[in-house]
Amino acid sequence: MNSVVSTSYSQGMVLLSYAISMIGSLVALTAARRITLPSGGISWANLVTAGLALGGVGVWAMHFIGMLAMSMDLGVGYSLPETLLSLAAAVVATSIALAFVSRNPSHFGRLASAGTLLGMGVGFMHYLGMYGMRFGGYIEWSYDVVGISMVIAIVAATAALWLAFNTRTLVARVTAAAVMGGAVCAMHYTGMAAAQFVCTTANRYATPTGFGVISSLDLPVLVTLLAMGMAIVLSIDQAMQRVLTPHR
Repeated sequence: MNSVVSTSYSQGMVLLSYAISMIGSLVALTAARRITLPSGGISWANLVTAGLALGGVGVWAMHFIGMLAMSMDLGVGYSLPETLLSLAAAVVATSIALAFVSRNPSHFGRLASAGTLLGMGVGFMHYLGMYGMRFGGYIEWSYDVVGISMVIAIVAATAALWLAFNTRTLVARVTAAAVMGGAVCAMHYTGMAAAQFVCTTANRYATPTGFGVISSLDLPVLVTLLAMGMAIVLSIDQAMQRVLTPHR
């Protein structure tokens, strides 16, 4: 007999997801200022740094920590192919959007186009990540809430791109990173509200198995270590660049 699964959220994990998103956003904001070289070319190193920081840490890692913040009386696993593909989607969409808008960040058309691309990429990453969930049942979607989450993603992405190229002081960047982190979390938890989990199996606590499936019990350590590792390495890179080229 099918039954709707009750869910709840761990406040500590929700706060951790926000902190991870803010950290990734702060590193991305710093790197974004260095994407365009004085010669007019693109600094690929800084573009990759910003893409990994915002897409990989600020969005992807936040998403999976946010998923783990949700508790439900159901055994859950995650398929690694979809999980890793969602990471690639977030990083690629972020990098392309930043590269496009960095050429002329004051041009509204470029900003809006890049914001739409980035927002769609964030939304694709979110729902692909949820598609990668494995459990004994299925998800019923509230498509009007899905639409709202996509609007939030596009608006938040556009604001993020504007902030990336219009924050110069450290205080301004920290403030902007706090706003960006909140916007990413708003999209994520709105998207989660669109999902209703339905159990169709008698043994609802059984841990899903199969090729490339990792238990949700193992995912927190993996994602947190990966996110913090990326954030630390990228932060060191930006700190070294700031010492070597303090005028930028």
